[in-house]
Amino acid sequence: MQAASRESYKIAAERLDEYVRGAEASAVATTADDILSVAALLRREPRLRRALSDPARSGEDRSGLLAGMLSGKVGADALALLTALVSGRWSAPSELLDGAERLGVEALLASADSAGELSEVEDELFRFGQVVAGSPELSSALSDPMVPSEQRATLVDQLLAGKARPVTGYLVGVALGGFGGRSFGGALTRLVELSADRRDRQVAYVTVAAPLSDEEEQRLGARLSAIYGREVSVRQTVNPDVLGGVSVRVGSDLYDGTVLRRLNETRNALAKR
Repeated sequence: MQAASRESYKIAAERLDEYVRGAEASAVATTADDILSVAALLRREPRLRRALSDPARSGEDRSGLLAGMLSGKVGADALALLTALVSGRWSAPSELLDGAERLGVEALLASADSAGELSEVEDELFRFGQVVAGSPELSSALSDPMVPSEQRATLVDQLLAGKARPVTGYLVGVALGGFGGRSFGGALTRLVELSADRRDRQVAYVTVAAPLSDEEEQRLGARLSAIYGREVSVRQTVNPDVLGGVSVRVGSDLYDGTVLRRLNETRNALAKR
C-alpha cells in the first residue's frame, strides 16, 4: 500500500482493536464474516470500489454511500468499521479492496485469539500449506483459476473436515480467493505471518534434511528471538535434498547453512577456473 492507504488502514485497524477489547469472541467472528462478505462484494464490483475510493468525493460522502447500501444487511459493528475504512484516503481502488480483506482477516484472527485458539490456527494453516506444497496435483487443483471456486472450496472442506478449526477453514477459503492479490501458497504464508504477528511473534521458516528435535527447535527459536527482539515461531520444512545443515528465512532475511548451498558454491567456484 502507498502511504495514504496505509494511514487509512491503520485508523480502521485501531478501531478494530478497540472493538475487540470489549467484545465476545463469537461477536467478533460474526463481524469478521460481515467484513469479508463486503470485501467479496468489492472484489466483484469494480465500479463500487472506484466510487468508495474516489478522491473527488469527501470521506463523509463515501462512508454515507456505503452505509446506505449496507444498512440492515450487516451488523452495526461491521458497518462502523467499514465506514471508518472507506472514509479515509485510498491511493487506488485495489488498495481499498486489500484493506477491506485485511481488516476482515484481522477480525477473524482476533476472534480466534479471544477464544484461545490462535496458536493452533497458525499451526493448522502452516501444516495445510505444507500438505499442499508437497502434492503437485493438490497444489494445481487449488491454485488453478480455471477450476470453479465452489469446487476448490468443496475440496478444502473435505480435506480439513474434522482436522482443523472452523477459523482455519475460513482463512483457507480467503487464501483461495487470492488474499491481497497473492497466489494460493503465498496467501497461506501471509496468513501464517499475520497469525504470528497478532501474537507479537515473528515467523522463522526453517528447512532441514531431517526434523529438528524439540530441544534443537527451542534453542534455535531462543537464538532467533534474541536477534529479532521478539518471540519467534519456528516452522520446519523437511527436505532431504538439502543434505544437511539448516536454512532459516525470517522475513527478507535468509541464513543458508545447508550442505547443498556449500556444494553449489564449490561447484560454481570450480566452474569459473
